[in-house]
Amino acid sequence: MKQNSFTADPRLTEALKGRSRPVPCNEGRILFSQGDAPVGLYIVESGEAALVMASASGQVVMCLHAGAGSLLGLPAVVGNEPYSLTAMAGKGSEITFVTRARFEDVIQAEPSLYPYVLQVLAAEVRTARQAISDWKGQSGRQQFRTQIAS
Repeated sequence: MKQNSFTADPRLTEALKGRSRPVPCNEGRILFSQGDAPVGLYIVESGEAALVMASASGQVVMCLHAGAGSLLGLPAVVGNEPYSLTAMAGKGSEITFVTRARFEDVIQAEPSLYPYVLQVLAAEVRTARQAISDWKGQSGRQQFRTQIAS
């Protein structure tokens, strides 16, 4: 599993915690699945979660780690698009859930939190780009190379 950080600034997670509810993870659990409509985001209070992206054929193409302080599902909630990953909480992890409406309420009430949302989104973009650059030995990867003009 590749190490990654979806960690948000504590000011953002603290503001969201007041609007969150606990999610039992005694046995570990799937928080959301790739392709599902975004209903909210999850805060990893302690423990860890795995984020997995699968191809259309069901093959795992990326697996990332998210530790304490991470926000999961933020791109889907902000963009109002389906979740692009599946998130699975580790056994015994402490996870809280913030509905999409409550997230929007917090952000509208405290616009100073916008930069922290952008930081998490930028970190996810960097992670995706790094995963692409680390991609080796996959058939068809030549199609992603661009010729340099002379």
